[in-house]
Amino acid sequence: MDDKSLKVGSNEMELVDFRIFKQEEDSVYEGIYGVNVSKVREIIKIPSLTELPGTPDFIEGIFDLREVVIPVVNLAKWMGVVEPENVKESSRVIITEFNNVLIGFVVHEAKRIRRISWGDIEPASFMNSSAGMDSSKITGVTKIEGDNVLLILDLESVVQELGLYEPETDVEPDKIETFSGLAMVLDDSTTARKIVKDALQKMGFHVIEAMDGEEGLSKLDDLYETYGDELSNKLKIIISDVEMPKMDGFHFAAKVKENEKFSTIPIVFNSSISDHFSEGRGEEAGGEAYLVKFQASSFYDEVSRVVNAHMKK
Repeated sequence: MDDKSLKVGSNEMELVDFRIFKQEEDSVYEGIYGVNVSKVREIIKIPSLTELPGTPDFIEGIFDLREVVIPVVNLAKWMGVVEPENVKESSRVIITEFNNVLIGFVVHEAKRIRRISWGDIEPASFMNSSAGMDSSKITGVTKIEGDNVLLILDLESVVQELGLYEPETDVEPDKIETFSGLAMVLDDSTTARKIVKDALQKMGFHVIEAMDGEEGLSKLDDLYETYGDELSNKLKIIISDVEMPKMDGFHFAAKVKENEKFSTIPIVFNSSISDHFSEGRGEEAGGEAYLVKFQASSFYDEVSRVVNAHMKK
């Protein structure tokens, strides 16, 4: 699966809309959830699984998909949801890829693909809970038809809970090239933003933070008021996530590159999306590089390359 039909910089995304049903005494609650199409390889019927002893109960097992062993997570169990008895027939496995990790998620029903503007997606920080689920497992929410709410799940947290992915943050200090000046980092995840900020500070930068593209543009305007036409010499690099509520990284980059005040400032995308054509999308949006979160050695090397190229211009 892919979303090649989306125009880069349109500030839209495509979501696979899927359902998780929860048994509540005599009734069944239908939870509406979504995952970015860019992270979905395919959707299949539940295959024959090999159980793994000693793993959490939400791990259904593993299976071989074209010579790749893939773990399968039962999302309902991970979310602490009591499943109705009659959901097996409609259940599917969504095969995802992010941070260069393949993993399958059992859902009760895969409904459709939705195209949604990032401007209509709100952060989940205001939510105390939803259907009994920890709101920290939700990255965003958006309204759909019938006044229903679709929740975008933080599937990366499952991968981290399983220990399948750990960010590489340690690099020998003498292998880190140092600079002076400013750097900006955009990411709606506090944890991801801190990792990038710490790395940039080790490189000698003073770091300015933003939670999304809208805030990033506002911070750029503030910086221009301070530095004027010297801003491109002061702000050496912008590191931007791709998936962010309100304004995504690609739309942000397009806005930056079309503004003559900021157009020469280099942008590096730093995203968990690791599908085969995102690097091309990043280049089309105006980025100088595309990195998959988070491998410190690659990060330092690429940031150094981009900053040095910028300083020579």
